[in-house]
Amino acid sequence: MTATTFERAMPLVLAHEGGWSDDPADPGGATNLGVTIGTLSLWLGRPATKAEVKALTVATVAPIYRQRFWDKIQGDALPAGLGYALFDFAVNSGPKRAVIGLQRALEVADDGALGPLTLAAVAKHKPADLIDALCDGRLAFLRALSTWPRFGKGWARRVEEVRKAALAMAAEPAAPADRAKCPTCGKPIAA
Repeated sequence: MTATTFERAMPLVLAHEGGWSDDPADPGGATNLGVTIGTLSLWLGRPATKAEVKALTVATVAPIYRQRFWDKIQGDALPAGLGYALFDFAVNSGPKRAVIGLQRALEVADDGALGPLTLAAVAKHKPADLIDALCDGRLAFLRALSTWPRFGKGWARRVEEVRKAALAMAAEPAAPADRAKCPTCGKPIAA
């Protein structure tokens, strides 16, 4: 069985997010594995503590990433490389901001909601072109932030690494459709 785009994207995002941090200059505050204290509080439905943030593991953050970021950007409905690039943008800047970035790259209304009109526009473009436009727009957005002087070098490196990995994913041959499978074991039937 091949890994889903989410399963492939998750470790790439975590590599950029890193571990525990409580940098006073970071507006997200206490963060571990990319999950801020605010995000964890929303997830738990109550105020989280710094100790709870510090105790996060990959296993405990994966469902948070899936529901609060991947599903919000409809990652499963997007081409693999574009899904990863948009997911990373959503984790770094929020799902609405990431979707606005995609909508601006598509030159459609930028309401921050990824619906059928945005998905239809995605289908009309080459994923590689959208990845480049999304990453260019993301970098422009980040450069305009007041925290760019402090975090800009790392953000620029991250965007370029995401671009490279996303373009590589987009260039991979599409997996064959799972049309003919054995009804008993689910394995593909040779043609």
